[in-house]
Amino acid sequence: MAGGRTILVTGVSRDLGRTFARTLAADPDVDRVVGIDAVPPRGDIGDVTFVRADIRNPVIAKIIDREEIDTVVHMSVIATPGTAGGRGTMKELNVIGTMQLLAACQKSERVRQLVVKSTTTLYGASNRDPAMFTEDMEPRRPARSGYAKDVSEVEGYVRGFARRRPDVTVTMLRCANVIGPRVVSPLTSYLRLPVIPTVLGFDPRLQFLHETDLNRVLRHAALHPVEGTFNIAGDGTLALSQALRRLQRPGVPLPGIAFGGLGSALRSARVADLSPELLAFLTFGRGVDTTRMRRQLGFEPQYTTAEAFGEFASTLVPTGGRAERVLAAVAERLPEPDDDRTLPSSAPRLTLAGGSDG
Repeated sequence: MAGGRTILVTGVSRDLGRTFARTLAADPDVDRVVGIDAVPPRGDIGDVTFVRADIRNPVIAKIIDREEIDTVVHMSVIATPGTAGGRGTMKELNVIGTMQLLAACQKSERVRQLVVKSTTTLYGASNRDPAMFTEDMEPRRPARSGYAKDVSEVEGYVRGFARRRPDVTVTMLRCANVIGPRVVSPLTSYLRLPVIPTVLGFDPRLQFLHETDLNRVLRHAALHPVEGTFNIAGDGTLALSQALRRLQRPGVPLPGIAFGGLGSALRSARVADLSPELLAFLTFGRGVDTTRMRRQLGFEPQYTTAEAFGEFASTLVPTGGRAERVLAAVAERLPEPDDDRTLPSSAPRLTLAGGSDG
C-alpha cells in the first residue's frame, strides 16, 4: 500500500496515543492523520486532525466515511478502570467500543488496513505457563474477568472481522508492558512506590517494551502492512529482584494473601491499581517469544528489556536506605483495614507498604 494514506488513530487523549498520532502525521508517507477520542488530548498533537467522538457510538462509521479513512490504528483498549470511570465503563470502552469500530470498518469500502494494539496480558500468568509464549499458544488459565478478559474478547472480534473482510490487512500487536519516563500504567505506578511489596517466595521474570519502540512498531505496522498476530517486546527478561536493585528501592516480601490485601488497600487509597492480572504477573511473571516479530513483521526494537527498564529507573529518585521512614510515611496515607482478615498476623505490619509520587 503506497502513498496517499489517511489514517485514523483511536485513543489520542492518552499520552501514548497522542504521541504516536503526532509522529505519524509528520511522516512524509502519510497524507493525513485523524485522531479520535471522547475527550480532547492534552498537549500538542501537531498536524493531527482531532475529532471528538466516542467509538461506542455508531457515529464512528460516518467519521470513517467522511474523512475517507483507509487505515485504522486502534489504541483504545485500556487497562485502568480509574481512568475510564470504573470497571463497567472500562469494559464498555474496550469491548463495545471495539465492536462499533469494527462494524464501521466493515461497512467502509475504503478501509484496507487495521492495526490493533493488544497486549501480552492476554496470556495471563500462572505456575503452569511455558518458558515463552508463542502467538499460537492459549493462556493456561483463561481470564474470567477484568482487563485480560476484555482483551480476549477484543481479539476474538478482530479475528471475526478479518474473516468477514479478507480484503483488509489485519495486524494484531501483542505488546509487552510498555515502560518509559512518561508512561503511567498500573505497572509503572507499582514500580514508582517508594517501597515495593513483593510476593514472598517468588521472583518473576518481567519483559518490557520501551515507549519509543511502541511508537516505532505501530508506525511500522501501519506503513508496512503484514497480516498476522505478533508478540512485541524488547530482548531478554529481567527478574523483579534485579529491577528493585536498579531502582534502589526497598522491597518488602509479603505472603500471597497479604499481597492481595495490600492491593485492595492501595486501590482504595488511589495510590496504585494492583489488579488481579498484575498480581498474577508479579507472582509468576511472563515471557513471550518474539521470533515472528523479526522474521515476519520485520521489526527490531531499539531497546532491550533491561535498557528500557534502565531508562525508566534513571528518572526516579532512589528511596533505598530510608525504608523505615518511608514505610511510616506511607502507612499514614493508607486506610486502616476493615478487619483483621486483610492481613494475617504473621505479615509485616506495613498496614500496608506502598506509596506514590502521584
